[in-house]
Amino acid sequence: MSPRELERLYDDHASALFAFLLNLTRDEADTRDALQEVFSRLVNRPDVMKDVRDERGFLLRMAHRLALDGFRRREVRDRNHAALAEEGSDLFAPTPDPDETAFRRELALALGQLPMDQRAVVHLKLWEGLTFEAISSALYIPANTAASRYRYGIDKLQGLLRPFYDEIRTH
Repeated sequence: MSPRELERLYDDHASALFAFLLNLTRDEADTRDALQEVFSRLVNRPDVMKDVRDERGFLLRMAHRLALDGFRRREVRDRNHAALAEEGSDLFAPTPDPDETAFRRELALALGQLPMDQRAVVHLKLWEGLTFEAISSALYIPANTAASRYRYGIDKLQGLLRPFYDEIRTH
């Protein structure tokens, strides 16, 4: 498929696909991701449109399948996040140092107060050492979203742990 043909397809169908996907996903970021995936697939498989008579119908079916795949991935991700959250707060190995034990307990409690999506990104960044690109791939989210969730999570952790830190400093 030539760049000109891809541009024509985009011009002719992108707004209809966007409206359809937005109605399905009810989320603009998910809609944009799915729309991008539709056109990425056209680029990667230029012959896929070769014998198609109804371009709009074909693209709508493709968009629908991608939206359903996104829902399924999100459901699996949410179930995995929920299962991890239910495992308890024994996140850290035991230590003989009582101050370290107290800090670990407070950190585990603070992590538990983060929204699940922020907690997942903070964990992958701090404990697994993953880049935002790797986190993006692992969680099926854009890299910018991973970076934002990390920043919001760290900000919230700082706020939650500030009283504990201040208490330790005064003793």
